[in-house]
Amino acid sequence: MSKRHLNEIRLILKAYLEHVNYRLERKQTLNYIHFLKEKYSISRYRKEFYQIRKFLNYLGIEWLNDIELPSEPEYRPKRVTREDILKALEYFKNHPCFLQIKALILLGASSGLRAEELYQLEPEDIDLENRIVYVKHEPANGKTTKTGKSRISFFNEEAKQALMEYLQFFNNGCKLKRLFGKTHLERVFRKAPIKVKDLRKFFSQEWERRNGSYAVKEILLGHSLKRSVDLQHYTYLDADDLKKIYDRVFGEYVIMIK
Repeated sequence: MSKRHLNEIRLILKAYLEHVNYRLERKQTLNYIHFLKEKYSISRYRKEFYQIRKFLNYLGIEWLNDIELPSEPEYRPKRVTREDILKALEYFKNHPCFLQIKALILLGASSGLRAEELYQLEPEDIDLENRIVYVKHEPANGKTTKTGKSRISFFNEEAKQALMEYLQFFNNGCKLKRLFGKTHLERVFRKAPIKVKDLRKFFSQEWERRNGSYAVKEILLGHSLKRSVDLQHYTYLDADDLKKIYDRVFGEYVIMIK
């Protein structure tokens, strides 16, 4: 778990405990849950109550089973297209950190990395010559992945050029302390046409639109392969195999047509 996630859980539990005055009684808890349902969306309510429920279960509260979560809300993925990426680049074109933002957008859109994975990158995680990005699971160094495993992904020639420009700027006395600092970029993207997490959606959708292999996309995105017998037991693709397939689908793909 990331430090941010742990802190979020602490805040959720603290708000609950303060509301019930640290008295874990059924009536007070139900009142607080009703308050959450009125205040938040179903997905946010489920998220908060899930943590409270885990906490109460840990303490062996008997009346906990009387409380049921609502059904998961129906989720429809947001459609993200090349035009959306271009709108974002246009939105940021006069920003003082445009080289950083452009590199982030083109890398995320062509590699499929999660937002958190992009924020954790350091210059040495990027192999410009071979267009490889190393997504590392090293909790001791502040790097984590959702599956708890390291992997590689790739980026296209367009992203390579943007990264070369940005890294030259980054390595020559700029004031930025991290390659893609999370706090800084979340603030920058607050009112942007897209969010950093939408770049991964774009990659997934554009890969399908370009008839790319679904199995390869699952591997590049770093999804858990436990539900796929084929990917777990039969399909084996090494780094060279993945790169060749990636290049056929996305290697020459261009967003910013000049």
